[in-house]
Amino acid sequence: MTSNLAAVSYGVHLSPESLVNLRKVLADAGAAVSSESHSGDHRFSVVTAGLAAGSEALVDLAGVRRNVAAAASAGIDTAIVPEELRQASRKLLIMDVDSTLIQQEVIELLAAHAGKREEVAAVTEAAMRGELDFAQSLHARVAVLAGLPMDVVESVRQEVRLSLGAAELVAAFKEAGHVVAVVSGGFNQILRPIAEELGLDHWIANELEIVDGVLTGKVLGAVIDRAAKEKYLREWAAAEGISLEHTIAVGDGANDLDMLSAAGIGIAFNAKPAVRAVADAAINMPYLDAVRHIANV
Repeated sequence: MTSNLAAVSYGVHLSPESLVNLRKVLADAGAAVSSESHSGDHRFSVVTAGLAAGSEALVDLAGVRRNVAAAASAGIDTAIVPEELRQASRKLLIMDVDSTLIQQEVIELLAAHAGKREEVAAVTEAAMRGELDFAQSLHARVAVLAGLPMDVVESVRQEVRLSLGAAELVAAFKEAGHVVAVVSGGFNQILRPIAEELGLDHWIANELEIVDGVLTGKVLGAVIDRAAKEKYLREWAAAEGISLEHTIAVGDGANDLDMLSAAGIGIAFNAKPAVRAVADAAINMPYLDAVRHIANV
């Protein structure tokens, strides 16, 4: 047998007992641990295990991931990652923005200025759970912004905070020569300064229509929705000469599902249950730079 996979376990409560349990689950699935290393910092611990994976584990990788997730202790997550991706010389990291790259949902911050935050938040939650069509829900939420002065956009910019570890994650990927992109169902007016400050290679979001200094309650052009996110992943990977097997996608909502599915590994970041259930891996702690350990950057 050869080492074709890596099991990356991470969490704030990583214990010896949990690792013993993980090794057993992996062995039962036909993927025995062949090597092991420890890393992390004061926030969370990481154990990376090389796996001597039998053919049954490689054929049923999704099944192995499900078994590992089902057996995980509270506060611990494990990503099963192809070594080909971890050792790739050039990778593409693509992320959602709201509640992933940043801590907030921008549409809710904007809606607060119209006195509609709770109403809009409820619609956002339903859309992220996959209960509503994203484009329709976006148009409905943006409509409540009609009449707001464009000054609120700058006010909201000042409220936005990057997720913990986000800047460090982007810097690490860039320093290693990889490509970093974001695709957002949010708004260019908020994303642009963030993208420029972080030095992102590719980025796109929806464009709020502003006429005579006032928000019209509309967006310009086609909505960046679930299908668009996958489309841009494929387009940017092709433009950079990076195979999809060497891409890492991170998101939290139902509109990220196609992107997560198409990537070499799709990571659910503090995501809705429906997203965690189908993603290749999950991060259930607030530190976005845990992605570095999964991707070996």
